[in-house]
Order: sequence, then C-alpha cells, then structure tokens
Amino acid sequence: MSSSQTTEPEQPDEEEQEEKDQPLTLDVLRHLVRKDWARLPGKTLVVLSRDTEGNGFSPFCGYTHSRYSPVYELTGETYPLESELAKDRELRDLYPEIPDDAVAALVLYPLG
Repeated sequence: MSSSQTTEPEQPDEEEQEEKDQPLTLDVLRHLVRKDWARLPGKTLVVLSRDTEGNGFSPFCGYTHSRYSPVYELTGETYPLESELAKDRELRDLYPEIPDDAVAALVLYPLG
C-alpha cells in the first residue's frame, strides 16, 4: 500500500458499538490512538461532530484540562482546576462554587 492511501478503521459489530456508546476516558482514547488508529496516516484530519446525529462538523483545534460536571443526562459544564483557581483571584470570583461531582476532564474544542 502506498503512503497516499488511507486505511479505513474496522466497523465495530453491534455489541462493540453498544460498549462504545459510553463516555470516553483518556485510557480508551490512548488505546485507540496506539492500536486501532495506529496505521492511519499522520496527516489524517481530526474532526468533531456538533451533535450525536452528525448535524455539522468542524476540525479539532484545541483543548483544555478542566473539571466537568453533568447538568443534564448527557450535557454539563466545565470548571477550572483547583490549581488554576489557587493562582487567579478573578477566576475564583467567576467560579465561587464548583459542584462536588465535578471530575477532571480533557475538554476538546472545534475550530468553528
């Protein structure tokens, strides 16, 4: 196979798909990058979907390390890390209360 050709990732069967319809952890993402996606060309564009139905897409362009707290079943809000709050008084004023269920999260942002 030449370097200009791309390989398609294998499509999961129905049982595997049900397992994948769960929140993605960094451990799973690392596995996907090292194993399942290892043969994809390095120039493969990473694109985020606007929603689960695929109504709009945008290239991945940035990230932050924050805390996440669910507000509704599958959506929530992000909050600064304790270390960020400790360093920044204005940030503490913006976020005087952070929910107890907020957990560390890698937050990915689309370009548009």
